[in-house]
Amino acid sequence: MKRIKVGMVVFPGFQLLDIAGPKDAFAEVKILSKGESEYEMLTVGTTRGSVLSSSGLTVMPDRTIFDICPEFDTIIVPGGLGIFEAFDDPALSAWLKDQHKRCRRISAICNGLFALGSAGLLDNRLVTTHWMDVQRLATAFPKARIEPDHIYVQDGSIFTTAGVTAGIDLSLAMIEADFGRQMALDVAKYLVVYLRRAGGQSQFSPLLEVQASPSSQTLSLQQYMLDNLHVDHTVTTLAERAHMSARNLSRTFVKECGVTPMTFLSHARIDAARHYLEATALPLREIARRCGFDNTDGFRRIFQKRLQINPADYRERFRSSGNASLPLSKQLIEHDA
Repeated sequence: MKRIKVGMVVFPGFQLLDIAGPKDAFAEVKILSKGESEYEMLTVGTTRGSVLSSSGLTVMPDRTIFDICPEFDTIIVPGGLGIFEAFDDPALSAWLKDQHKRCRRISAICNGLFALGSAGLLDNRLVTTHWMDVQRLATAFPKARIEPDHIYVQDGSIFTTAGVTAGIDLSLAMIEADFGRQMALDVAKYLVVYLRRAGGQSQFSPLLEVQASPSSQTLSLQQYMLDNLHVDHTVTTLAERAHMSARNLSRTFVKECGVTPMTFLSHARIDAARHYLEATALPLREIARRCGFDNTDGFRRIFQKRLQINPADYRERFRSSGNASLPLSKQLIEHDA
């Protein structure tokens, strides 16, 4: 019988689904293999006694980081709001460093990788995390090489994932590595999930997150671009409108917004296209025209490249009922009101 020991760390405020998802996925291996293979899973608390999750449910850990633990093959660190109080705990960091030397692989779900970073395990590693925590991660651990759009990333023995449900994606990848593709596929079917999800995190996260401050020189230019996505803008034409040189506009825009004017415009067009796909029945040709793409084929190609999913599949997955909500061109104005 092949048995793999998995240690799942729990700390006050951990995300329950980050351990429940992998635990259920791993448990199916024993059922589907008819007892010939299994994961032996133990929870390991960072404190003694029961541990309260962010959802309000408590877990009584099988061990703590202060106890003698079995030789784990795999360690999983969940995320959750509590990670920002727990991740720099010296005792947890020391335990993770020791486990990294002993175990075959160590993984973090969502922002659980902050604990790995505090233990010095992210330096020069390619990693990912929930799209909302990317900037915070970059600031806290500048030596980490962040891939913000991936659902999960493996770099050597370190595995990291995007948010919450990505823990199931990671579990399926581990099951495939440990017990083969057919077993992973059977588990995915049982759980009614994709073995590999199409697209990256960008299909779920807003791309247009860069808004200039109300006193900024570039706010009115941002709003102009949002109101006129169909226009064939260039840095030169935008600079003329702002009464600046093209070089000065680019420098000012990057300083105040963090991106170039054309990158902002590109993201705005994709966000507008997402909005139309989610909330309207407009044909792709009309969406492409309204959003400033040269033609439908170009729109499909750029959308697929940016979100790793084509417009038709995106519409099928995220289409909401009812009429379109507030136009994108009004969103900056409403935000400041």
